[in-house]
Amino acid sequence: MAKKVPQRKNKKAGKSTGTSKSAKYFAANPKARAKKNAYNTAYHSTSERKAYRAGLNKANKDKPNKAGEDKSHKKNGKVTNEKRSSNRARNGKSGKASKK
Repeated sequence: MAKKVPQRKNKKAGKSTGTSKSAKYFAANPKARAKKNAYNTAYHSTSERKAYRAGLNKANKDKPNKAGEDKSHKKNGKVTNEKRSSNRARNGKSGKASKK
C-alpha cells in the first residue's frame, strides 16, 4: 500500500505579479485596479454570464474531457471536445478562424 503524503501549499503562490503591460499598470495604479475589479464583479454577476457559465458546467458534466483535451467553442455556439494543442493554437493568427 502506498504511503499517503500530505498536500503542501505552494509558498510562492500569489507572491509575484505578472509581467504583462496591463499587470504592471494595475500593480502601479491601485485605484484603476479597484475600478476594474468593480466592473468585473458587476459584469460576471449578470444573468447572461451566469447562464453562460452554467452551460459550460453542463457541457463538462455531460461530456467530460479525455486526457489532453479541452472544450472548444464552435461558430454555432456549441461546445465540443478537441485536442488541447489544436484548440489553443487557434488564436486568429495567420488567417485562421478564431472559432472552429
